[in-house]
Amino acid sequence: MLRSVAVPLINGVAPFEFGVLCEVFGIDRTEEGVPLVDFRVCGELPNQPVQTSIPGLTITPEHGFEAMLDVDLVALPAAKIRQTYPEKLLKTLRETGATLLSVCSGAFILGEAGLLDDRRCTTHWRETTTFKERFPKAHVDPDVLFVDDGNIITSAGTAAGIDACLHLVRRELGTKIATTIARRMVVPPQRDGGQRQYVELPIPECSSDSLEPVLEQVLDTIADNHTVASMAKLAVMSERTFARRFVAETGTTPNKWLSLQRVLHARRLLEETDLDVDAVATRSGFGAAALLRHHFHRVVGVAPSDYRRTFACR
Repeated sequence: MLRSVAVPLINGVAPFEFGVLCEVFGIDRTEEGVPLVDFRVCGELPNQPVQTSIPGLTITPEHGFEAMLDVDLVALPAAKIRQTYPEKLLKTLRETGATLLSVCSGAFILGEAGLLDDRRCTTHWRETTTFKERFPKAHVDPDVLFVDDGNIITSAGTAAGIDACLHLVRRELGTKIATTIARRMVVPPQRDGGQRQYVELPIPECSSDSLEPVLEQVLDTIADNHTVASMAKLAVMSERTFARRFVAETGTTPNKWLSLQRVLHARRLLEETDLDVDAVATRSGFGAAALLRHHFHRVVGVAPSDYRRTFACR
């Protein structure tokens, strides 16, 4: 059961992510059948203002970190990433027997406390490389909206914290309660796909200009039936030499590069046009909708139609 929730705040806390935790756990919705939660906002020093990530905006917690020791859930909002975190907070996190939930960069606090060693977790996709370097023992999944690893739940960036919180409510209090809260927040009780669909996909670039004209010509005619052989012919090289040179200059293989460019072009068409999936497949060079769906889901993590519903420019 979720009868009590503590939210520890440190300087640089993100107000939106803190607000998510307040909205899900801190509001009295007993009239709608939602159990009342003992909601505690905690700081290193009780009744002392904590500076948020927005200049001039502070939050004054009523409780100290010791109030985290006897709750059912400790929920960590995002905060500015730093090299060190308050030792009192880390110590209390290690000692509490509560379920732990982090939103976005709040996972860095759990990592610093050593609580994510050999555990599955996630954080905002922009910070996953830094997170892996800093906490190499953690098993980071950069593609998902949240990871439920039993007594530790970590979420990806910002709005994914809503998904993680509603998942925990569903797990502990049932689907009806989670749906009631979701309706009041005007959000879906459960989203499809992971955070991979929000990632800015890296585009391999040439380290020299020897293949640049070939790549530009392929991109200008992306709908054509390009192959390694046809690209090698454009470069006036044998296929073996072309493939070796391509990897040396771009860091990836011709087929992987071409597939990624087709997916990127399809993504733009889904965002900016009303073309149906078959037409998008043709214009991006996949030829068939089934082939587009296969490659698109592998790279982006959702089906083309689902991606369009989320990202189409209206």
